[in-house]
Amino acid sequence: MHREGCRIHRMLLREIIEQREIDTLSPSACFARYSRGRATPEEEDPYRTAFQRDRDRILHTKAFRRLKRKTQVFLAPEGDHFRTRLTHTLEVSQIARTISRALFLNEDLTEAIALGHDLGHTPFGHAGETVLNEVYSAGFKHYEQSLRIVEHLEKRKTGAGLNLTWEVRQGILNHSHGKAILYDQPVPDLSSECLVVSLADAIAYINHDIDDALTAGVISFDALPKEAVTAVGEGNSKRINSMVLGVIEGSSGGEINILPEIKRGMRILRDFLYQEVYPREAIESEIRQARQMVRDLYFYLLEHPPAQMNHDDTDDSFERRLVDYIAGMTDEYAMRLHHSIFKGSQTGQR
Repeated sequence: MHREGCRIHRMLLREIIEQREIDTLSPSACFARYSRGRATPEEEDPYRTAFQRDRDRILHTKAFRRLKRKTQVFLAPEGDHFRTRLTHTLEVSQIARTISRALFLNEDLTEAIALGHDLGHTPFGHAGETVLNEVYSAGFKHYEQSLRIVEHLEKRKTGAGLNLTWEVRQGILNHSHGKAILYDQPVPDLSSECLVVSLADAIAYINHDIDDALTAGVISFDALPKEAVTAVGEGNSKRINSMVLGVIEGSSGGEINILPEIKRGMRILRDFLYQEVYPREAIESEIRQARQMVRDLYFYLLEHPPAQMNHDDTDDSFERRLVDYIAGMTDEYAMRLHHSIFKGSQTGQR
């Protein structure tokens, strides 16, 4: 009797969790029970909601594991404590979950979007993205590539793609609206969970890019804008806490926003990064090198197709598959491949 009772409880656990969402979350939250579903219908899991399953699928992908060797800002830093694209993703996930929990949004959906939001980043981060967007005729955006990874490039036993729910896929595609919220620009009609991830992304990179720049000696603490420091605090932990609270206290009635004074401080720090930190020669010289490596690889491989690409069973063009191939590289792999091809020869002819 006890075993039978446990079996029934386990079979009903997903439904219990779904009902708990409906009973306890905000009306502006997305509910797993009412998801718009998957492109290919599947039998429901007895224990996990649809959003929980999506989170787990993303976490176990090869693309997610490769993030540990992809640049955030500093290219192949010598220290062990600089951020990578993986640690950035984990920081975004933690911040987004904290905000979602406080606003009674769907934490599982938020986490799934956060873990998948940067899967499509190229080697060397935005430096590689800029080059592929220039050389690929159809253009390249990392958020579109993230969606392409979960919809087509990752493989499961049942076929190509992860078959994620509509809400997670749309969240991944539309996660880059943090800047629009910061600068009071129009924002599309998106889920609250997606907008929370967008702001968590901004909170994470503003703070850890400053922290890494301080660690690298690129800037000193005295160089930080005093108005922003006054608004959000001095240390990394204090700044993050202030920004997270700014979102929690600045959001209401289903609208995701930031307290005005915190928003202004975040804008000042973001502008400082783009005007005073990223253009520094110590960083800009690495960015130039990274862009040249990606450019060299693209044009060389365009004329000398890699053997592993000659047996692709998709209908995509070779150029499309080449972009997928390069975008999926880690920094280290791209540098090794570049060195093996050019071996110190003069590059940058294109």
